[in-house]
Amino acid sequence: MKTWFAAVGLALAALSGAAAQGPAPHAIDIPRWFTESFLDFREDVREAAADGRRLMVYFGQDGCPYCTRLMATSFSQRGIVDKTRKHFVAIALNLWGDREVTWVDGKVMTEKELARQLGVQFTPTLLFFDERGAVVARLNGFYPPHRLEPVLDYVAGGLERTQPLGEYLATATKEPASAKLQAEPFFIRPPHDLTRRGGGKPLAVVFETPYCGACDELHREGFKRAEIRALLRRFDVAQLQLGAPAGLTTPDGRTTTGAVWARELNVTYTPSILFFDTRGKEVFRMEAYLRPFHLASSFEYVADGAYLAEPSFQRYIQGRAERMRARGQRVDLWE
Repeated sequence: MKTWFAAVGLALAALSGAAAQGPAPHAIDIPRWFTESFLDFREDVREAAADGRRLMVYFGQDGCPYCTRLMATSFSQRGIVDKTRKHFVAIALNLWGDREVTWVDGKVMTEKELARQLGVQFTPTLLFFDERGAVVARLNGFYPPHRLEPVLDYVAGGLERTQPLGEYLATATKEPASAKLQAEPFFIRPPHDLTRRGGGKPLAVVFETPYCGACDELHREGFKRAEIRALLRRFDVAQLQLGAPAGLTTPDGRTTTGAVWARELNVTYTPSILFFDTRGKEVFRMEAYLRPFHLASSFEYVADGAYLAEPSFQRYIQGRAERMRARGQRVDLWE
């Protein structure tokens, strides 16, 4: 892996005098074992493969509490650090950065242009590549340690060749939590006919599993907030157990099972919340650990149709926080 090495604050570049890309600014410290590369991902993939490893790319941004948690609670644990360093080459990018990168197809752009091309809506986002440069796993948002480590095992073992990530995590992730899904009075009762019809509400589909601590927290903290309960009234809301074989009708009117539909949608995390417009088209999803501010923001983003004018959810939540502060409201992204 092409790197540059710092000595007494000075960087010395090799390889015919070419300089590697400088580190992007981050509000938190990126671990020293992350690689500072020339950001040509074609070379990074090849060189990682030659070393018997795979490439992992991290997108973060300043002021991101979920990025802070990733670094402080996951990439600070010895077992996860050792496993990541053994099996992956890790590179950090800034969601809003201006450094020049070369994507696996040879296209040159800035970090923020790449983020836009890849549809990165959440930080942190982790991309995992195989030896040919294909993205074989993608984590949109913060995964706590007990959920991140099985993903590392999945990608390091090349298990994407035999099993979807969501199915693997359903059995590989263990945590103390309720053995049953928690019901809510606003959930659509089964059998689930999720067909969207003219003049109706948009749809939010909540995918959960038993023994899911984050699912329990969603019900205990998120769904109990008055602000969120008010937003929920603007939606039809359905709860599905990830992998369950029960039959349903999809928002676009197809008859299938929940398990098949989840595989088609590539749902890999619980709880995931997928949003569909009144025509049955998926318009947004939340598929990572969420605190109530971001949960409320996601429902408001879809309910108000803000996604139509502002495709960047990150810019939307920044604006929402500014508007709330202007009204004298306290904003804490982790509450």
